[in-house]
Amino acid sequence: MELTPDSTIVFEAWGIPVNATIVNTWIIMAVLTGISMLITRKLRPDVPPNRWRTMLEVIVQGIQSQIEEISRRPSRNLLYFVGTLFLFIATSNLMLVMPGFDPPTASLSTTAALAFSVLIAVPLFGMTSRGVGGYLKTYMQPSVIMLPFNIISEFSRGISLAIRLYGNIMSGAVIAAILLSVAPFFFPVVMDVLGLLTGLIQAYIFAILATVYISSATADPSTSKTEKKTQ
Repeated sequence: MELTPDSTIVFEAWGIPVNATIVNTWIIMAVLTGISMLITRKLRPDVPPNRWRTMLEVIVQGIQSQIEEISRRPSRNLLYFVGTLFLFIATSNLMLVMPGFDPPTASLSTTAALAFSVLIAVPLFGMTSRGVGGYLKTYMQPSVIMLPFNIISEFSRGISLAIRLYGNIMSGAVIAAILLSVAPFFFPVVMDVLGLLTGLIQAYIFAILATVYISSATADPSTSKTEKKTQ
């Protein structure tokens, strides 16, 4: 049993092999784009919302409320980024129950790319909020001696995100393979249910951690000091 789709070559384009991870990523992107276009094609104030639009609004408002609860302030740009991460990871993990479909999140290259996007987003959001000089000063707090340690800490966050997501997906696949070899007629149903649950949990955890990292980079230092004094 192949636990990662990287080794499966689907086709070659101009001599470049395209594996199942890339193809399945395209499938997830097409599914999310198609669903959003279908739901929002009649998105007008004079058109009453249907059940699909209502469901989409509940998901978006739920993500937005979680972001505002962590960051303590409205952040529409953060909603776009974190919401996209959550929907992509959740959809990828949920499609694990489809026969013959290997989720791209089961590949370390995909989880590393997702973590790298967070690693790049943290300083970008920080510089946008605090300015370039104000954000770079955070690497020298509480003193200049901490500069290399703060830089290492920044990169270790991305590595931990990638390893955590990849390890959880792979561990689920390994457990499923073991259980299927023991009782192939009973455990598939149980593993499908657990796969749906753990897939949503992992997407939620990844999105929450990304929100925490970005919120800490964009937090107002004066506000943080005031909150500490009141506590």
